[in-house]
Amino acid sequence: MGKIIISENVTLDGVIQDPAGDEGFRHGGWFGKVGDKDREEAARVLLDETLGTEAMLLGRRSYEFLAARWPSRTGALADRLNSKPKYVVSSTLQDPAWNNSTVLRGDVVSEVSKLKQQLAGDIVVAASFQLVHTLIEHDLADELRLMIYPVVLGTGERLFRETSDKKPVRLISTRTVGNDLAHLTYQPVRDA
Repeated sequence: MGKIIISENVTLDGVIQDPAGDEGFRHGGWFGKVGDKDREEAARVLLDETLGTEAMLLGRRSYEFLAARWPSRTGALADRLNSKPKYVVSSTLQDPAWNNSTVLRGDVVSEVSKLKQQLAGDIVVAASFQLVHTLIEHDLADELRLMIYPVVLGTGERLFRETSDKKPVRLISTRTVGNDLAHLTYQPVRDA
C-alpha cells in the first residue's frame, strides 16, 4: 500500500503561496531569500526525497509549472523527476506531455484512495495546495514534511485551512538544514 507524503516549503507563519516568485503574489519569491548554504542543503534534501519516493501526486497547476521546467533539464534530480510516475488530479488536463504522467479524473478522495491501494512506496505531493487541503481534510495524508523558511509574510495562501475537525499530528523528526531552515516531519494521529 502506498503512503501519501505531503512535502512543502512553508514560511514560519504557514504561507506556501508563490515561493519562487513566478505567480505575481506581492510577497512571492521568499524561497530564494536564504543563504547559499541553506539553498545547497535544501537542494540535497529535495534530491534525497525525490530519489527515495516512488511517485508524485500533483494538482494540475503545479503539474503544469513543473512540466514546463524539468523535461529539458539533466542531472540526478531532473533524471528522477522525469522518469518517476506522476499522477495529476484534474478535470481539465487532457493530454499530459511530461513523461510517465497519468491524469486522475473524478472524485479526488476516491481516486487517491485507489492510487494508495495500487502503489507500493511513498507518493510525494509537492506544492498543489488545493489538493493538499483535500488530502488533509479527508485524512489521506500519511506524513507531512515541512521545510520551514525563516520569514513571516503575514498574508498569503496557507498550508492549513479550516477543517471539519481537529487533525492531531505527532512529531517524528526535526533537523536543521543549512544555517536557518528547519525540516519537520509529522505523522497524523489516527484513532486505533
